[in-house]
Amino acid sequence: MQLRNIAIIAHVDHGKTTLVDGLFKQAGTLIRGQEDSNRLMDSNDIERERGITILSKNAALVWRGVRVNLVDTPGHADFGGQVERVLSMADGVLLVVDAFEGVMPQTRFVLQKAFQNKLRPLVVVNKMDRKDARADEVLGEVFDLFVELGAEEMALDFPVIYASARDGWASLDENVREGDMAPMLDAILENFEAPTLDAAGPLQFQISTLDWDDYVGRIGIGRVTSGALHAGDEVMLVANSGKRKRGRVKELYHFVGMAREKTDKVEAGDIACIAGLDSLGLGDTLCDLTMINPLPPITVEDPTIEMEFMVNDSPFAGKEGTFVTSRQVQERIERAAVIDPALRVRIGPSGGYLVAGRGVLHLGILIENMRREGYEFAVGSPRVLLKEIDGKLHEPIENARVDLPEESMGKVIEFFGKRGAEITDMTRHGSRASLFLRVSTAGLIGARTQILTLTRGEGVLTSLLAGYGPKGQDIETRHNGVLVCSDTGQATAYSLAALEDRGVFFVRPGVSIYEGMIVGENNKDNDITINVVRAKKMSNIRSANKDFTEKIRGAREMSLEQFLEYLDTDELLEVTPLSLRLRKRQLQEKVRLRAAKSTVASGKA
Repeated sequence: MQLRNIAIIAHVDHGKTTLVDGLFKQAGTLIRGQEDSNRLMDSNDIERERGITILSKNAALVWRGVRVNLVDTPGHADFGGQVERVLSMADGVLLVVDAFEGVMPQTRFVLQKAFQNKLRPLVVVNKMDRKDARADEVLGEVFDLFVELGAEEMALDFPVIYASARDGWASLDENVREGDMAPMLDAILENFEAPTLDAAGPLQFQISTLDWDDYVGRIGIGRVTSGALHAGDEVMLVANSGKRKRGRVKELYHFVGMAREKTDKVEAGDIACIAGLDSLGLGDTLCDLTMINPLPPITVEDPTIEMEFMVNDSPFAGKEGTFVTSRQVQERIERAAVIDPALRVRIGPSGGYLVAGRGVLHLGILIENMRREGYEFAVGSPRVLLKEIDGKLHEPIENARVDLPEESMGKVIEFFGKRGAEITDMTRHGSRASLFLRVSTAGLIGARTQILTLTRGEGVLTSLLAGYGPKGQDIETRHNGVLVCSDTGQATAYSLAALEDRGVFFVRPGVSIYEGMIVGENNKDNDITINVVRAKKMSNIRSANKDFTEKIRGAREMSLEQFLEYLDTDELLEVTPLSLRLRKRQLQEKVRLRAAKSTVASGKA
């Protein structure tokens, strides 16, 4: 059977996963129970809740007698490491671009990676059902991007197809907005050639991505680039480091729809999954024992953000989690690093583990997965990773884009001005505007939350690593102090109402509180200690129900990523399956004051 290996790439929320759903439905690949489902490739609960693809996924369909292997890739910059790895399995890419938003920061990143892998794109202008669709202008932006990335010849004649993945149609004509997805499947067969690889040569199979199964352990996914791979084959595993080790392929799978199905043989050009080999790593090559010729290693860009993971030692430790020990947390983090090589793990200075990733969202997804699995632990504030270049410290710099209502432009420019950002461009589309900036990664920590506040929830910030530049001045990302509780107990409406003038609270009446826990944000720039668990004293005149009639403002709701971006260096976020609690590293006020005096004294000395 003929083959096509196609990766689907795009900026976040431009419709890749919905597009894959439509292709599967058109090809009749879905099993009973899936026909009316949406976002089938986003099988992870967090992916479905947030509407983003986090993990690269493989699937396969058959169209007009041709087997098409599809790879759905993440669109968020924090998961760019997934894109870099899986493109080695593809022979072409579907570049999906929103018919209104057009070229975005991640569009540039994924297309650049495709060109580096010498992959030809088929441009899909998606979301043509939008009333504000501007297909011609978007194609002009794509043309400019091709030229900017050095693909002038390809820019003159790239194939285009128009689609509405949500409505389930694709068309070669911009003005024909009906039908089904068959034109896109036909375009895949017509515009991409079958892989021309040596099926009779010695075995070469490179691990492009890794997965984990509790029964068989590590699973390696990749493409057979030469020869054929059989279940039970004895092979030579050549690691990226050059180290060699013999092993046996105990189990072999290929993709049928979205499922892995056992098979006895996978030929050159096809994508396979293997299990049974110990110490599989990203970029490792399986070779024939008689002809050991490994493929070039796969490299992943360095992480930019690091956070400390440690055992939870709060007064509430062990009450809500199943896995609470240092060993259990360590094993889970190390397993995550095996599956996602864009994560780096090392021992921390105080007995914890320093976990580095591409951004706060990247590490936030790991934290969210762990808490849903029953883990309980604490994490420190994000820290930007610096590089020494020519004897000087350099920090990561990002190209950022803010899409916002035009009337919010002044506030957002003022905000980024305080963070040392350089405005590079500005465009307008009706009542909306786009602001383009060059800003340090440190300057972006906490920015997404502030942008939502400044634009009343309508601003969207996206960014992409642009490189490294000389380290600038330290940026103060939080200007307000916090409200720290002095006692342990339950927050009372009486206390919260009496202290409302001090700031904004993060907790509601009835929530369990301990000494040293952060319960709110101070109006001023210093931390203050307050008692929010004090109950109103009863008398024979006042009713006990009086306490519950106190009127107080609602507590500030924050997501996991907002909590992480809010953290200061002397604070921790306590993470359990049921709760997220901000706290001071030192819970007792006297200890904190002593440490502060010691710091001041050492500074004067």
